[in-house]
Amino acid sequence: MSTATGAPTASADTTANPPAATACAAADSDATTAAPAAASLRATTTTAPPKAGGRAHGWQLRFALLSLIWGFSFLFIKVGTHGFAPLQVTLGRVGFGALVLLAVLAVKRERLPRSARTWAHLTVAAFFLNVLPFSLFAYAELTIPSTLAGICNATSPLWGMVLSVVALSEDRPTRRRVAGLGLGFLGVLTVLGAWQGFAGTDLTGTLMALGASLSYPVGWIYVRRTLAGTQRSHLSMSGAQLLLATAQLAVVTPLFTTAPADYPLIPLLAVFTLGALGTGLAFLIQYGLVAEVGPTTAQMVTYFVPVIATAAGVALLHEQLSWNTPVGALIILAGAALTQSRPRPRRPAPPRTDATSA
Repeated sequence: MSTATGAPTASADTTANPPAATACAAADSDATTAAPAAASLRATTTTAPPKAGGRAHGWQLRFALLSLIWGFSFLFIKVGTHGFAPLQVTLGRVGFGALVLLAVLAVKRERLPRSARTWAHLTVAAFFLNVLPFSLFAYAELTIPSTLAGICNATSPLWGMVLSVVALSEDRPTRRRVAGLGLGFLGVLTVLGAWQGFAGTDLTGTLMALGASLSYPVGWIYVRRTLAGTQRSHLSMSGAQLLLATAQLAVVTPLFTTAPADYPLIPLLAVFTLGALGTGLAFLIQYGLVAEVGPTTAQMVTYFVPVIATAAGVALLHEQLSWNTPVGALIILAGAALTQSRPRPRRPAPPRTDATSA
C-alpha cells in the first residue's frame, strides 16, 4: 500500500508509510507501495498543496475506495495463488498495473523518463517497492491467512522509523515515536501469540510477510536519497518503475516456475483485479488524494487496510480469527500512528505589555 515529503511512486497496498517516506501508492501492501507502487502504487517531486474548493469535497469517496482496493488486495493474492505460482501472481500484478499507467500516460501524452541515471535508480526502486514485497506476500499467503498478511503490512511504518533514523540524518526519534515503536512490536508479538510459543502460526510465512513490509521503507528511503527533486511527473516515474518491475519478473519467473497448464478463471480474474485496480488504479487515486488533501491525510488509508483485509478474509475466505489477531492489529496500528506523529509547534508567547505604561 507514504508520507510528508515527496510524491507517490507505484507501490502496493499500502501501504503504511514511514515518516521519511514518499507518498505511497500501492500494497497492497501492495501501499506502496510501489510504492510507492507500492504502493504504493507510492517518484519524488514536491507534492502540491491541498486544493481548496473544487472537487476536494469528494475526496472522502476516493479515500474509501482506495481503502477497499488495498484492503481486498490480500484476498486477491490468496485467490490468485490457488491457480498460479506466487511469482506468476506477482508478474501478472505488475504487468496489468503497468498497462493501466501506460494507458493513462498515452491519454495525457506524457513521456517516460529519458535519463539513464533515473532509469538505473528506478530499477532499484522497482525491486524493493514492487518485485520483492509483492513476491514475498504471495509466497507468504501460501501458508498464512490473508488476514495475517494484511496485518503484517501495517508494520511498515515501524520498520520505516527504525530505518529512517539510521539512513536519514534529519530524522531523529522522539520519545513519543520510540514508544510507538515499542507498542507496535508488542502488537506483532500479540498477533503471533508469543506467549503460546507461536503455536498455530506458520513462522516462515509470517516472516516473509514482515520482510515484505520491511522492503517498502527500504525502497522509500532509497528513492528519497536518489530521486528527490526529479522533475518528471509522478505518473511518468511510476509507469517506468512498474515497467522495470515487469521486466525483472519476466526474466526471473520462467527460471523458477513452469508455465501454467491452464488458466482458471477465478484466479486469473483475481490477478487481473490485483494489478489493474490494486496497483494501477490505486496509484491514480492516491496521487489525486495527495494533490487534493495532502500526504498526511492521504496516508491515513494505511490504518483502514488491515481492518478491511481482516473483514474480507473472514467473510469471504472463511479464515479463522482468534482473539489475539484483532487485538494485536489494533496495538500495531496505535504504535504506527505514534511513530508518525509530530509534536504540535509551539505558539510564540504573546508580547509582554508594560503595566505601568500610560
